[in-house]
Amino acid sequence: MIFTSFFRAISQMNDPRFQSVLWRGIGITIALLIGCYAGLLGIIDWLASEPITLPGGAEITWFGDLLGWGSLVLMIVLSVFLMVPVASVITSLFLDEVADAVEAKHFPDLPPTPPVGLFEGLRDTVNFFGILVAANVCAFVLYAFLPFAAVFIFYGMNGYLLGREYFQLAAMRREGRKRAKEMAKRHQGTIWAAGCLMALPLTIPLLNLIIPILGAATFTHLYHALCHREDQASPSG
Repeated sequence: MIFTSFFRAISQMNDPRFQSVLWRGIGITIALLIGCYAGLLGIIDWLASEPITLPGGAEITWFGDLLGWGSLVLMIVLSVFLMVPVASVITSLFLDEVADAVEAKHFPDLPPTPPVGLFEGLRDTVNFFGILVAANVCAFVLYAFLPFAAVFIFYGMNGYLLGREYFQLAAMRREGRKRAKEMAKRHQGTIWAAGCLMALPLTIPLLNLIIPILGAATFTHLYHALCHREDQASPSG
């Protein structure tokens, strides 16, 4: 089910509506990462604004250059972690458009969904983003004490959080907030597995640029597949 949803999402990559959202998502993702890097450089510039004076009067003037080059390496490493909250923002911004494109092609008989209100969408974005950032900051403590388990903690935790967010956003369009949460609980194992499979490519530079939009399409398909499963399993189905 998960892989079927993923490959159906990939098959729609040449859809003009899909590509429009994809390129905008990539642009915003790059802009967010550049903004983070610019902020990091600003901090480094402030730290290295004065030369370091050693005992005896000798001055170190190359410290700023070292920090500057080191910041590039650090940013590449941090991008692995930053892409998770960035993916959260991109999904919240574009999931409606992605889901509309998916449903127009694969589920054309469905009625249109009401648009999500600006305040409600902003609230969900801030809430999910805050949870992801807080969880990943706390996880760094676990990484220090359990370095052998760091990879499993990172993918397991972010897979759970991303899967929950993506699925609930996809389901809320047609189920409402309460029923979407109930549905997510009933299928939390499948959703967690799909979230982990999404978190994996988010840590691969360049590939991770298309994953937020591709993930939104995948979870839209997954939502409909789980609805179909429930309909088949119900007594009246």
